[in-house]
Amino acid sequence: MTNIENKKLAILDAFQQQIVILNINTAQVETIIHDIGHGDGIQIDIDNGYFYWTDMGPNRDGEDFLHADGAIFRSKLDGSEKQKILGNGQLYTPKQLKFDEVSQKLYWCDREGGAIYRADTDGGHLETLLNRGQAGVYPKNKLDQCVGIALDKANGHLYWTQKGTVKGHMGRIFRADLDYCNSSPCHNIQTLLNHLPEPIDLEIDDQNRILYWTDRGAPPDGNSLNCARITASGLKDHQVLVRGFKEAIGLVLDGPHIYVSELLGSVYRVHLNSLEKELFYSDGQAITGMVLYSEK
Repeated sequence: MTNIENKKLAILDAFQQQIVILNINTAQVETIIHDIGHGDGIQIDIDNGYFYWTDMGPNRDGEDFLHADGAIFRSKLDGSEKQKILGNGQLYTPKQLKFDEVSQKLYWCDREGGAIYRADTDGGHLETLLNRGQAGVYPKNKLDQCVGIALDKANGHLYWTQKGTVKGHMGRIFRADLDYCNSSPCHNIQTLLNHLPEPIDLEIDDQNRILYWTDRGAPPDGNSLNCARITASGLKDHQVLVRGFKEAIGLVLDGPHIYVSELLGSVYRVHLNSLEKELFYSDGQAITGMVLYSEK
C-alpha cells in the first residue's frame, strides 16, 4: 500500500547536475543530491534502497553529445555510496531509463549511439537489444537515435521513441517483442506511429492500457503531452492532451495526475480528468527525468 504522506518525486536537473527530491503534497524540496553529471533518466529500487540514473556525459556541442563518455550511476537514497556501474567508453548518450524489479535489470536508450541496452543493476551482463542504422557509425543519423523507453511486461513488449531531427516532424514510436529480445537483438519491429513532431519519454498506464509520451517538437502539436490506447495491433486514438509546454521531456504517472518536466526548468502537474495543468516546481534549470516513490 502506498504511503501518501511519504510520497516523493525525484527529478533530475541536467544543467545543475543534481537530483532534487520533492514532497509530493507540499512541492517542497527535501533533499538535493549534487554532482550527478548531466542526468537524463532516473529509476528507483526502493527495496534495496538505490537510485539509478543515466549521465549523458560531460562533453557536448549544444544538445549533441559527441563522445563515448556517457555513464550509468547508482547511489543510496541519501546520495551516499555513489558508484559508476557502466561507462568508460561503453556508452554514448544514455537517455530514459527503466528498472524491472522482477528481473533486477535496467533498460535504457542510447541516443547518439542509436541503440537500446540492458544490464544487471551492478552493471554486469551488458546486452545490446537493438542497434539502429549502420553499425559502427557514430553519432548515428538523427532518425536512428533512440530516446524514450517503456516496458510492457504483462504483454511482453518493449516500446521506444526515435525523435528524428529537431522540430522536424519525423518522430516515431516503435514496439518489439520483449521475449524475442531476451534471446537475441530485436528484429521483429513494429512502427506504431510516425510523422510525430519530436516524441521523447514514454510511460505506460498498465491498468487502463494507455501509452503516454511527451513531445518537444514545434507547435501546434509539439511541446505537448500525448496518449494513445494500446491494442494488440498497435496504438489507437492518438490524442494531444495538453499543449504549451516549453521543451517537454520527462513524465511520470500518479493516479489521476501526470507530472511533466520541461527542459527550461519547471515541472507541471496535469489533472487527467480535466486536463488542467498547474505549476508544481519552477526552480530548475533543465529538468529531464523523474521518478515517483514512497519511503518505507
